[in-house]
Formats: sequence, C-alpha cells, structure tokens
Amino acid sequence: MRIYYVVMYFVSLSLFGAFGLALNAVCAVLLLLPRRPARSAAVREAIRRLFEKWVAWMHAAGLVHVTWHGPEPAAWPKPAVFVANHPSLIDATLLLARLPDAICIFKPALRRNPCLAPAAIMAGYVSGDAGIDLIHQVAAQLSAGQNLLIFPEGTRTSTGLVCNPLKPGFAVIARHARVPVQVLVVRVDKEVLPRGQPWWRAPRLPAHFDIHVDRVIPAQGDRSAAEIAAAVAERFAAGLGRPAGI
Repeated sequence: MRIYYVVMYFVSLSLFGAFGLALNAVCAVLLLLPRRPARSAAVREAIRRLFEKWVAWMHAAGLVHVTWHGPEPAAWPKPAVFVANHPSLIDATLLLARLPDAICIFKPALRRNPCLAPAAIMAGYVSGDAGIDLIHQVAAQLSAGQNLLIFPEGTRTSTGLVCNPLKPGFAVIARHARVPVQVLVVRVDKEVLPRGQPWWRAPRLPAHFDIHVDRVIPAQGDRSAAEIAAAVAERFAAGLGRPAGI
C-alpha cells in the first residue's frame, strides 16, 4: 500500500501543477489586457474551484480526508479576516477551496516566479513586502467585501510543535478594516509536509484533516490589536491542546 500512496501522491502533484500552469498561462494574458481589477473576482473563483476539485481528487484517491466542523460557509462573517494554524504545506489549499472570495498574502519571491505569479496578481493577492501599504491595501479589499486568509504563525508549524508563536499583524489589519476575525483550527492526524520537510519527500498517507470553524473575535471598538491577537492565541490553545504564544 505504501507504493500506492507514493505513486498517487506524485500523480496528484502532477495534476495540480498541470492545471495550475494552465491557469497561470491564461492569467499571464489577462495581465496584458485593460480592466484587470474587474476580472479579479473571476480569477479568485477559478482558483477556489481548482483547489476544490483537487481536494475532491485527493479524497477519491484515498490520500487526504477533510472533515469540516461548525457552521456552513453561508453563516460565516463576510468580510472577515480568517486566521488558521499552519501544520501542513497543503492546508492553505484545503482552506482556499472552501473560503468564498478570499485573498491571501504571498511571499515576495513569488512575484519573480512566472509559473505562479500571474494568477496570484490577477486574483488580487498581496505581496508580503508591502510594509505599511500592505495594511492599507488589504483593508481596502476587505472593505470591498473580500475575505482574507492569513496564517498568524507566519510559516508552517515547526516539527514537534502544535503551533508556532503568533505574529499580531493580522490583528492590526482586522482592526484597521474594522472587520471580525474568524478563527479556524486545523488538526491533522500525522505530519503532512510540515516546516522543514520538502514537497518531493512523500509524506505518510492517508491523512485526516479536521478543520474546526471556531469563534468569531470582534475587532471593532476599543479592543487593541494585542488583545485581538491574545484572544486568537487562546482559541488555538483550546483547539490544539497547547498554548500558542504571541
């Protein structure tokens, strides 16, 4: 069975890469056309559907099983800052497959990658090197009705930990935009491409992800960014069984 999972893992990566390259090729052309912002929502939906189909494929192949707990997407706040712990390389895909009209913050190096950058730029994703402008740009997109997915750990969870210390930038964005923070707690039954494990080293499969739609943390009013971040850390501690620092 181990051979089956290894082979299907690389088949799944190949399918993901092939469809991703096709989407980026289309987006590279769209970048050259006028009225680029008018097409951003359609690109975000295309990315969501691509991820949704890939997750369905992984489930059908018996590689990854995902169970969501809590309210359905129709009951989620919108717009909102969605924060999640980051145990695996693929959990961003699992979350974006379900989050409606969501943007995220990508690493600056991605802008130099012709195979990934066109779709990210067309979708309205924000580069992490924008500094204070990042806060204003993301806040404006939230005010326009988009959601933000962000991982407060800043990177994948280190091997041996349940959660890295949190960075409070998400709370600053939520407070500036005056939108709530929706906490998502991701639990997985084994290590699946955690920090330090390269993608080309096949993980132990099958894996079971449980994603809990946890509490909504208000960011309006006099609540400081530090208080918002502390409240999120408490929810991660409750959901993961160990405190997450800030």
